[in-house]
Amino acid sequence: MSVTVPHRIVSPEAPDPLGPYAHAVRAAGLIFCSGQGARDPATGREAGVTTDEHGQVTSYDIRVQTEAALRNLAGVLASAETDWERLIELTVYLKDMGDFAAMNEVYARHFPLGGPARTTVGVADLPADNFVEIRAIALA
Repeated sequence: MSVTVPHRIVSPEAPDPLGPYAHAVRAAGLIFCSGQGARDPATGREAGVTTDEHGQVTSYDIRVQTEAALRNLAGVLASAETDWERLIELTVYLKDMGDFAAMNEVYARHFPLGGPARTTVGVADLPADNFVEIRAIALA
């Protein structure tokens, strides 16, 4: 019986992790992707967010945030040498379940045939100014 050591993946196409974790880990023929939010890798700021002079969020666009999170996830998948077609499962975390329909509208454009298995969960809070975060499991 052989044991493989997990391989950690950090993608140049996604924002740097905010903590001590990898963007993804390859193990046992699978890619386990850490949650990706709407942070722009170039600017370090969350897409689709308007803030006041004190840095407090005054409004956000969940469609823009969802597009950015999916774009970041695509970058992680590319760095892991896999893609949308090999996704098995996604978990979508929403800060406000009232955003479900708008998030789902964007999601449907990326997965017109239904995509992988998916769970959407409402959460109390997400890091920084994220209102959506998406994690994935894909075939390597």
